[in-house]
Amino acid sequence: MGKSWALVSHLHTIAGYASVCAMESPSKVDDEQWLSYWIIYSFITLLEMLAEPLLYWIPVWYPVKLLFVAWLVLPQFKGASFIYEKLVREQLSKYRARYPRKGKGGGGAAAAADVDDDHKVHIAKAEHDHVQ
Repeated sequence: MGKSWALVSHLHTIAGYASVCAMESPSKVDDEQWLSYWIIYSFITLLEMLAEPLLYWIPVWYPVKLLFVAWLVLPQFKGASFIYEKLVREQLSKYRARYPRKGKGGGGAAAAADVDDDHKVHIAKAEHDHVQ
């Protein structure tokens, strides 16, 4: 178990390397997966730091966390992208609809369309910059 546990405990290092490889690849789809992973992993780490005294008494926390992080990381599952699409992006669009940016129209469907347009422009610009 020593070698496999060392590998598992350094999963974030492997994820960091995979993130760099994704940034250097021509496809931007893998960039979204890894950026989603780091956002969610950071959130988990923050929650873990805050709840450490409580988690100490939950013996299954670390095995559950390990399985969850593996689900987030492994490309077969694309768990990070799934969570980002279903939870994070939904909450962001609700927030942006409630509190629209200055210079943009009102809330509601118009704000959601602005968010979608901003996302499309960002992807198109990133692809254009990568080609040059």
